[in-house]
Amino acid sequence: MVFAKTPKKDYYACIFSSVRSSEYNEEYNKMADEMDELAKSQDGYLGIESTRNDDSRFGITVSYWESLNSIKNWKDNSNHRIAQKFGINNWYEHYEIRVCEVKYSYSKEKKE
Repeated sequence: MVFAKTPKKDYYACIFSSVRSSEYNEEYNKMADEMDELAKSQDGYLGIESTRNDDSRFGITVSYWESLNSIKNWKDNSNHRIAQKFGINNWYEHYEIRVCEVKYSYSKEKKE
């Protein structure tokens, strides 16, 4: 996993938690890659971190943004809207989205 490079404070996180309808779907992976590339081109995009447990089908993706307006614009992007609708109808049993403000962050990387 690669961690997103974010500022140390004062940005926003959009947390997308989901349970997929099936374990593996080539079409889903293709759409996810396309949305990842599209998100990178949006104003205010800072980065993304994502993981999925294939056994439970539970996944979580956190995208980082400069502002709430950046998140709104991403949500309203026409290509992203198509992907959202397709996902709701075909790929997800359940999903939740949470948006929060990051007031500060810190990290530690073990050096070998």
